[in-house]
Amino acid sequence: MIQAFILTIVLKLALISAVIFVSMKKTSLYFIPFLILLIASCSVSKDPQRSYIKKLQKGIIKDDTSYVYHLPYEEGKTHLLVQGYFSKFSHKNRAALDFKMKRGTKVTAAREGVVVRVKQDGDRGGWNKKYRPYGNVIVIQHSDGTRAGYWHLQHNGAFVKVGDTIKQGQVIALSGKTGYTLFPHLHFIVWRSDSNGWRQVATRFQTKEGVKFLRPMRRYSNKQP
Repeated sequence: MIQAFILTIVLKLALISAVIFVSMKKTSLYFIPFLILLIASCSVSKDPQRSYIKKLQKGIIKDDTSYVYHLPYEEGKTHLLVQGYFSKFSHKNRAALDFKMKRGTKVTAAREGVVVRVKQDGDRGGWNKKYRPYGNVIVIQHSDGTRAGYWHLQHNGAFVKVGDTIKQGQVIALSGKTGYTLFPHLHFIVWRSDSNGWRQVATRFQTKEGVKFLRPMRRYSNKQP
């Protein structure tokens, strides 16, 4: 009974938060169920990377040597980061980032490289695993061997093809809501492959406020020095 009461309170708070966000025009109705599930979720990843990345985000550990990425949208634009590294909703085991974007928003390359994968024939999406195969994606390989993936892109929304050399900041696609996703957004992740398999990589970004490891539920503006 006590657990049910607590869950009811949590859900009510989530709904109130969602209404406030909508009234402030900082989100859409797609975001209400996401907030409910996010706040109600309690489990946390046990991946050792999570603790390390959290310390990077809070500035407890300093990193002044890793590559500085651009935000994956046009300069001068601002977007809300709805999920960050190892967030509780659907990133519990992922060092990935979700930027809330309307369908048709221009997606730009966060780093220069060569396109190694393009899928753009997916024409549907939703919060059901049956939609997972429909997720459109572009993967770009960088000079140091890392790769960046840009997911949930619009149907036939890619502006590049496999083998293309891409410049940092170049428009590569339009965002969408394809694949296994609750609302329109861009899912961005960087990883590195080695003899032990693939490993997720947390990345620093150049923002209007300087170079940062991004944190969820904050709005970030793309402004280059």
